[in-house]
Amino acid sequence: MKHPQNRQQPRNQGEGDKEAARRYNRAEHAFVDSGRVDAAAHAAPPRDAREAADLERAEAAGRAHAKGEDPTVPGANKMRHK
Repeated sequence: MKHPQNRQQPRNQGEGDKEAARRYNRAEHAFVDSGRVDAAAHAAPPRDAREAADLERAEAAGRAHAKGEDPTVPGANKMRHK
């Protein structure tokens, strides 16, 4: 039996698709390098009530550690996060 030369082999790559992983990694690096990560993170709403409560607790814990502005850090009072 002759094997046709034009027939393509299935592109099964075994465990995981390496081409898809490469595309994803390139897109992820491009997004991080674009500088839009922080804005996107602040703009994203909590997915559910539990995540909203977790975020509020984390923010409260962070604020508890920040007792005031650090006079040794230039411009520290200008850096405000939501």
